[in-house]
Amino acid sequence: MKNTLAVILGGGRGSRLHPLTKYRAKPAVPIGGKYRLIDIPISNCLHAGIDRIFVLTQFNSVSLHQHLYSTYRLDPFTQGFVEILAAEQTPEHEGWYEGTADAVRQNLRHILGRRPEHVLLLPGDHLYRMDLHAFLDTHWRSGADVTLAVKPVPRERASRFGLMRLDDTGRLVDYREKPTAARDLDELAVAPPPGAAPDETYLASMGISIFRREALEALLWGTAAEDLARDLLPQAIHSHRVCGHVFTGYWEDVGTIAAFYEANLRLTDVDPPFLFFQPDAPIFTNPRYLTPAWIDGGHLRRTVVGEGCEITDSEVERSIIGIRSIIGPRARISESMIMGADYFQTPDESAADRARGVPPVGIGPDVVIHGAIVDKNARIGEGAVITNARGVQHADDDRYVIRDGIIVIPKDTVIPAGFVI
Repeated sequence: MKNTLAVILGGGRGSRLHPLTKYRAKPAVPIGGKYRLIDIPISNCLHAGIDRIFVLTQFNSVSLHQHLYSTYRLDPFTQGFVEILAAEQTPEHEGWYEGTADAVRQNLRHILGRRPEHVLLLPGDHLYRMDLHAFLDTHWRSGADVTLAVKPVPRERASRFGLMRLDDTGRLVDYREKPTAARDLDELAVAPPPGAAPDETYLASMGISIFRREALEALLWGTAAEDLARDLLPQAIHSHRVCGHVFTGYWEDVGTIAAFYEANLRLTDVDPPFLFFQPDAPIFTNPRYLTPAWIDGGHLRRTVVGEGCEITDSEVERSIIGIRSIIGPRARISESMIMGADYFQTPDESAADRARGVPPVGIGPDVVIHGAIVDKNARIGEGAVITNARGVQHADDDRYVIRDGIIVIPKDTVIPAGFVI
């Protein structure tokens, strides 16, 4: 693995995840109570022995940079690193990245300067656990210039992804980006199904690829491609040997509010599809050294609770309670994600807020929350009701947004006492 270098794409504006991306890049969005999305690809790399990692960043990148700097300080006695490559102006290019392929192209001199034999490109905003040894083994054994990770999906989800067909040797012979026409879907169906599920008859690109150094250099310098999936890969199948590696484990692109919400709630299942902790391969994150959660009375069922939380005599069901969450007496929270806070308030600060008529950071007494995502540092006043009882599917307000029926309270928002959504 020492001859492989990983490049993680930090994402663009992330408009489909707004307002969670109002102040942060997609890979910096909190998930699972204590992690951030960027922890997933970095952990997969480190467990595979790939410890030379670049993270390409551009939009709303400060919190992502802070997390990377505070979390991934690798052993100075190795050649490993997790290094940020922020968008920069150069004599050759003074503009922003124009797409994923352009982002890699603009940083090619930094990447090739490390003299890798293979370059692994990874998205920074997907939820999955992959044995990258198996992926790289497919790449080496096939003699491919480029290898893509592909996931079997059913027809009803197929048009959300780039779809492909492989020949009997595993070589990519057809690739179409997010096809919607029935004829295209019929032509791309695979028989027999490549996975265990009989209805998963399409091979979807996971956005994970590995290039031989020479192939990456030739493809990027030889074209004006801006996007890897839309522009570069359709060209590559005609000029290079492009192969596929079929992955049948759990994988979710959490790029929309609905997908992100559902992925988090599934973490509360008795047998969740994804586990952040496995004894031989945990997902790493910032070791914050917070105190254990403190719970006084109430009832918690199928709930994930992060460190540093204080929950007082409350009812919480099928929810994620993030780090430093303060939940007041008699609150009722269900099917929701409470992201927590970036800091603790002192008792004097909380008292001063109350004297000014401002709720302290956290969830106040007698609050009811159902079907919501409450971003960090939110202040939810006493007796507020956040339930979308009218079933609104889409709405925008100064204090909240609703997407696919899910209420999202943006970071640092103040919800007054008694407010009803």
